[in-house]
Amino acid sequence: MNNTNPLPLRLMKRELAIILLFAVLCVISGCGTLGSDFNVFSIEDDKALGRQVVAEMESDSSKMVLLDSVEHHQVYAYLYAVRDTLLNSGVVKHKNDFPWRIRVIHDDSTLNAFCAPGGYIYFYTGILKFLEAEDQLAGVLGHEMGHADLRHSTRQLTKMYGVQTLLSLVAGDRTLVKNITSAIIALSFSRNHEKEADDCSVDYLCPTRYNADAGAGFFSKISQKGGKNPPEILSTHPDPGNRIEAYRQKKQQLGCQGSMDNKGRYQLMLKMLP
Repeated sequence: MNNTNPLPLRLMKRELAIILLFAVLCVISGCGTLGSDFNVFSIEDDKALGRQVVAEMESDSSKMVLLDSVEHHQVYAYLYAVRDTLLNSGVVKHKNDFPWRIRVIHDDSTLNAFCAPGGYIYFYTGILKFLEAEDQLAGVLGHEMGHADLRHSTRQLTKMYGVQTLLSLVAGDRTLVKNITSAIIALSFSRNHEKEADDCSVDYLCPTRYNADAGAGFFSKISQKGGKNPPEILSTHPDPGNRIEAYRQKKQQLGCQGSMDNKGRYQLMLKMLP
């Protein structure tokens, strides 16, 4: 007998449960208050979607040129050491749930970084060369890890595309995965989500020896490149002035004492980039 259902029975049952849950939540909240915080997907779904999106992104080297992890092993070792410092801060909620894999995209013209669902982190060489010190790198990394740790991507995608679309993605719909990959790279989060990720950056750095508000240093520098042709990151990370102050206030509120920037070590790493 031919099966015309696009989803296996397990996902069909789950789909019905999710739709019923969504209906109940809408009745309770009127749907107006769900907003970008509504997420029906599990940690495993985040990881599955992340794996599919990453495979799609990295399948075409003409669109995304990654630094080879063997040839540039020293660069990756450096980045992973900074990552491990943040993971070992004791604050990252999903430290042991996500792979927290890092890749570097060889593109000096792009001042950006992003994190796909499930903790797959990407830095463009443009932003690495723009930053001046290790604590600034840690601040940006903490921000991107915060998006993944709070599962902002699947929350935002739920809002943008709806439950049915994401269920199809999790089920492995290749066409949908291909279409949504570019959306994830350029995903614009809500102001609330950006603030939450900024707070995570300070939270993760605070127990370390880094300047906990080093993310503010990045935004301070990036805001100086405004004017007629502002960098793309300013359109996806709005209000740098307010956010700089928020970083500093959060650091003061937590009583963070770290002051290390490791500027010299960071400059040595930059010399290893192509």
